[in-house]
Amino acid sequence: MFALDSRLQQDTLAVGDYPLCRLLLMNEARYPWFILVPRREEVTELFQLDAADQQRLWQETTSLAETLKDTFAADKMNVATLGNVVSQLHMHVIVRRRDDAAWPAPVWGKYSPQPYTAEQIAAIRARLCLVLTDDFRFIEG
Repeated sequence: MFALDSRLQQDTLAVGDYPLCRLLLMNEARYPWFILVPRREEVTELFQLDAADQQRLWQETTSLAETLKDTFAADKMNVATLGNVVSQLHMHVIVRRRDDAAWPAPVWGKYSPQPYTAEQIAAIRARLCLVLTDDFRFIEG
């Protein structure tokens, strides 16, 4: 049974589900920063997914990155799987702009998180409702 790492639960807001991945929003309002987590048990590395899931993860990642680039007017998309703090396999998909608070440095570790307001979360969800594919299902909340 899939269980989300406690650190991801603590630091993110659940947005919804693709066929393979749970989509999370990092609760850091300075950057549109999303995380995809394959809903598979005890997977910490890409190579632990079977070939079909590896392909699906890449499809979901690239589709999301393209959608976010257009939706949030990104200058650059940062896409990475690191897992040094949270071992559960997860893919960061981060919208970067030349005028963002950390540019051109990485977004993590530079500042204490600035949580989203309820209004900001509602606005992001509304924007995503217009652009996410038919195979995406929002989590209510």
